[in-house]
Amino acid sequence: MSVLEAVWRGVTYRGGIGHWAWLLHRVSGIGVAVFLTLHILDIFSTAFGPEVFNRLLFIYHSIFFRPFLVMLVFGVTYHALNGLRLILVDFWPGLMTRYHKGMWYVILVISLIATVINAIAMF
Repeated sequence: MSVLEAVWRGVTYRGGIGHWAWLLHRVSGIGVAVFLTLHILDIFSTAFGPEVFNRLLFIYHSIFFRPFLVMLVFGVTYHALNGLRLILVDFWPGLMTRYHKGMWYVILVISLIATVINAIAMF
């Protein structure tokens, strides 16, 4: 087995839709955690005066940062809804076999719709 195959086996989760749900949940969780950290640091900057805070607030409104805000909306929406799906699957394992794929597609579509609506409002 090559190194690339070993790495791929380490990051995959049985393949299929379950793999993409797992991967997207992890990536969205990391993205939300990174944004939350930046947001806490930004709010902390108020301790250094309104000038510093306003300069940092300008970054959020820049054209460079807007795509990240759109990704944040998708990440928060997807992570929250997929977390609810996981809770349902944990408490009612029969849902996993019957409605697993359908629930994931519904979550993905709702997340994409919420993201598109937010992107239209933002731009």
